[in-house]
Amino acid sequence: MKYILLLATSLGFSQQDSTTLKTVEIKGLRNNLSGSTLFTNDIPSTGVVKINSLGLNNLGQDLPILLKNTPSVVTTSDAGTGIGYTNIRIRGNDMTRINLTINGVAINDAESHNVFWVNMPDLASSVNELEIQRGIGLSTNGVGAFGTSINITTNANKIEPYLITSNSIGSYNTQKSTLKIGTGILKEHFSFDARISKINSDGYIDRAAANLNSYFLQSNYVSEQHVLKLVLFGGREKTYQSWNG
Repeated sequence: MKYILLLATSLGFSQQDSTTLKTVEIKGLRNNLSGSTLFTNDIPSTGVVKINSLGLNNLGQDLPILLKNTPSVVTTSDAGTGIGYTNIRIRGNDMTRINLTINGVAINDAESHNVFWVNMPDLASSVNELEIQRGIGLSTNGVGAFGTSINITTNANKIEPYLITSNSIGSYNTQKSTLKIGTGILKEHFSFDARISKINSDGYIDRAAANLNSYFLQSNYVSEQHVLKLVLFGGREKTYQSWNG
């Protein structure tokens, strides 16, 4: 994506002493690093964090908790473990003023504009690239972004078949199990990817237990000029009442 601002100004009081200024061209380019990257996009500075750092910390916590060390981010967790109901604020804006898109599709609820991360457990295991753009966003991204835009793209096409399993266990009876499988490129055009995840935790405080399950399915058709993706993902959450209801 390229933004170009052209400024052409002429100053003068008469035709004899007028001066014409040269054109000034200001370009802003989106981060185009090759490979899987997680980066934040800001003006005037841009910070870059490799996706590997996200993967090493992906132990079952929701995506907001995994982003807590990026600039201008404050996160909270009802259960105290980052599993279950979590919230994120960027530059003081809550999720109702943050535009979240996955593969360009707006995820914010149509009525409240909120995003309930508990409905998408272990989404981080299917993220290929994530961009946080702080500041006013474009309405063409879906729901208007008053404060921030979070843009997520899902798994990139894998050339070779793969089978990956990831398991972790931690405090407060926290457990995470993830299984990912992919066919690689079939007949030079097709590929299929799938993931299932299960996350359990008793939580840090009373009434904070969580039992989360999720799935992710993706089919791809790739040609020399086009890429067609069909993505289906979802989750089922059962959480205790850790707030003051």
